[in-house]
Amino acid sequence: MAVQKKQVNLESGKTEFKKEIGLFSGVSIIAGIMIGTGIFLSSANALKAAYSNPLLTVLVWFIAGIVTLLAGLCYGELGASIPKAGGSYVYLTKAYGSAVGFLSGFSGFVVGSSGSIAAIAVGFTGFLGFFYTLSPVAVKVIAIGLVIILTVINCLGVKLGSIFQNITMVGKLVPLALIILIGVWISRSGANFSLANLPQNPAPGIALALIMALWGYEGWMNLNTVAEEIKNPKRNIPLSITIAIVGVTLIYTIFNFALFRILPIDTIVASQNPAGDAAKVLIGNIGGSIVAVGILISILGALNGCVLVFPRTYYAMAQEKVFFKPFGKLHPKYKTPVNALIASAVVSIIFILIGNFGQLTTMVVFSSWTFNALTIISVIILRRKYPNLERPYKVIGYPIMPIIALISIGFILFSTLTSELYFSLLGLVLNFVVGIPAYFIFRYTNKEKN
Repeated sequence: MAVQKKQVNLESGKTEFKKEIGLFSGVSIIAGIMIGTGIFLSSANALKAAYSNPLLTVLVWFIAGIVTLLAGLCYGELGASIPKAGGSYVYLTKAYGSAVGFLSGFSGFVVGSSGSIAAIAVGFTGFLGFFYTLSPVAVKVIAIGLVIILTVINCLGVKLGSIFQNITMVGKLVPLALIILIGVWISRSGANFSLANLPQNPAPGIALALIMALWGYEGWMNLNTVAEEIKNPKRNIPLSITIAIVGVTLIYTIFNFALFRILPIDTIVASQNPAGDAAKVLIGNIGGSIVAVGILISILGALNGCVLVFPRTYYAMAQEKVFFKPFGKLHPKYKTPVNALIASAVVSIIFILIGNFGQLTTMVVFSSWTFNALTIISVIILRRKYPNLERPYKVIGYPIMPIIALISIGFILFSTLTSELYFSLLGLVLNFVVGIPAYFIFRYTNKEKN
């Protein structure tokens, strides 16, 4: 009886949120976060790792997209069957218990998610340097201003935030489309698209290139966090995830193919901004300016997406009485988690002021990907735990697809460990050392108040 009651609660579409996010906005949220600076800057690094072989590099970007899609389809099933705000936090809580769900959300609030917002905001000021020279103080002021402005926009309603996301999504595609449309038809580099001249054992380089490409796809899991604000979530969550990941995969793959047709391999390898260099070759200095503006818009879209989705996790935690109680309240008019949004902005601004958030963010990379793996496993657990739960969408090829997704995440975890062993383990340990006591404190204090 208890299991049936929990199942009804999971399936329920009742919510205090306004359902303002349609299919296009859902696609824009995911793709807008995914298409940040990675595709503009990572092509050169991926090419270096792939032994400066253009065809191998293009294949790596395509394979990374397929791997991302496999993981995304798992999230599609979870979001369609459990359309609740909070995303991974909800799935982890239902599969493993509230302590595991809390640890995932808590680590994001204190370091991971907040640090990401800070890093993206500061990254925006870095590309402003293409037009203006900024002092260190100006960098912090502009970054903080961006966080505040986007937080206000998203406090005024998810519809306003999603409209802004849609606009930046269209804007960031302009420089990519410029290079793709011209580069595919005009070859100036004479690049050799064959697998010749590879070493006898290319696996290490392919592995490193795949990791770099996978980071370019980061952000695919974030739509589920705003599930309660999506129109017809049982249809639009899996459909948005699929369209976004497939679309981004095609864009990334064709973009790299076009890039290699425009610039010589040596130029790309040595370039800090190969997209800008390619645009300059095609249409002169104005091309570099267009790409710079496109990157700024791209960063704005990624930042807005993070500001929009992350606080919904803190709202869900507060609703379950394992976080600050005010975070679980919605604005009476705008129906947004204003307190959680403001708190997220405050912690992000602290990171901006401190300035040394990069190392702290590295500390939680391993633990955050561990939670991603646990979320994929929860597809299997929840199928057994709630066999009668309505699943409008089911992962194709179950259980093979989730297993392949887990293997790919395991690959990322292993690579992160080998490259940053100390900080990876330190982040995981601190997550438990700080998070578990915090969990029991919240459980006790919120129980006492209610």
